[in-house]
Amino acid sequence: MSNPWLGIPLEDYEGHMSAPSVAQAPLLGEQLAAAVKRHRPAGVAVIGCAGGNGLELLDPTQVERVAAVDINPRYLEVLRARHARRFARLDLYCEDVQSATLDFGPVELIFAALLFEYVQVPAALATMRRNCPPGGVLVAVLQLPADGQPLVSASAFRSLEALAPVMRLMDPAEFSRHAQAAGFTLQDSTTQVLESGKRFEVMSFRG
Repeated sequence: MSNPWLGIPLEDYEGHMSAPSVAQAPLLGEQLAAAVKRHRPAGVAVIGCAGGNGLELLDPTQVERVAAVDINPRYLEVLRARHARRFARLDLYCEDVQSATLDFGPVELIFAALLFEYVQVPAALATMRRNCPPGGVLVAVLQLPADGQPLVSASAFRSLEALAPVMRLMDPAEFSRHAQAAGFTLQDSTTQVLESGKRFEVMSFRG
């Protein structure tokens, strides 16, 4: 079965995420920027990078390398056009993060937002641990259940509805157990709540 992310135009995804009723794009960009500011990595990997949401907030004089991973080649083409001249080194990987052969590291910070809802978590975490050096950081953003809220927020961009059948929310405690089994140690976890009522858990781990 084809991955539904391959059939969603980037303009639909970005329009959906930036729509006032959804407003998730600013949250994810801010969390990426905050993680970089906090941990000051020379290299950052963004898994499920789409068109590069949040990269525009990073200081290219402080981040020497960005590794961008996504399964959709069209997303990566747009990301390259937007950011290739901003960073000293921008490496693009059109691969499935669950692949046992994906090699994008080592990088000191791995940022994966709203990704684990669509993958086999142990396989994805194994890839991230393999590419994370000792002492490196994984920041994961998980969507939490919200009363009265659909899994995929309603918007004018109907192509996003294809995600609902394959989306599985991950309990933070369960995710933490998977991360620990992969070799990560939980450092801290905070809950972010949007005006829409959607809730997200931002979890930081050490490798």
